[in-house]
Amino acid sequence: MRTYQSSGSQWMVLLLMGLGLVNAHTVIVYPGYRGNNLHTNGTVEETNGLGVAMSSNGTNNSLVYPYGQQWIYPCGGMPTSTNRTKWPVGGGAVSFQPGWFQGHATAFIYINLGLGTVPENMSHPMISPFQINGPSNEPYPGTVCLPQVPLPANISVSPGDHATIQLVETAKHGAALYNCVDIEFAEPEDVAEVTRDNCFNSTHITFSQIFASTSLTSDARRETFSTPFPAVVAALAGALTMTMLML
Repeated sequence: MRTYQSSGSQWMVLLLMGLGLVNAHTVIVYPGYRGNNLHTNGTVEETNGLGVAMSSNGTNNSLVYPYGQQWIYPCGGMPTSTNRTKWPVGGGAVSFQPGWFQGHATAFIYINLGLGTVPENMSHPMISPFQINGPSNEPYPGTVCLPQVPLPANISVSPGDHATIQLVETAKHGAALYNCVDIEFAEPEDVAEVTRDNCFNSTHITFSQIFASTSLTSDARRETFSTPFPAVVAALAGALTMTMLML
């Protein structure tokens, strides 16, 4: 695989992590993201309750995002980028800085795939959703690394095909942040190398099971609990293996 220059990759990771912490939003560290959408402006009154609207300030035709761009489906208010990142045809790593604002110690994570140069939707889940937990209600410190995110079931791609990876983070009250990276599938040897500089799990962020109940009737004791996030287990095992290989 092609490698990053060490100093450059470390600087970029630190920069993106810093942006995520200051603005309390998600940033996809690897393989990259569409662009800087850490942006909030205007007021809810100005947009009449909408998440995005045209500015009513005279001749200023800019968009107003009172809640921030990242609340906008499907990719946090960012259009499709022309500079695509190469990603393995058999699946690969996804690393992100979850950020968030105060008052949300937990969140659900979804990673989806949209097919084509300009996907019509992001309706292909790549992993089962999982929960992350921070040490407090402060913005999450650090990053999450999934070393091997597979392609969705029954989907095959070839080198040169275009797609978009969508990262969704939902708060406990249901609101969601969206972020995307536009990719071009490539052979593994043509993809930037995954290292502990650009893909690592911070010790301050942990994972929890998402559970489901078979019944919401009075016989509520008959509950079944599932572990629908094999990607988390794979991430932890992969991260441990990667660390041991690098020692």
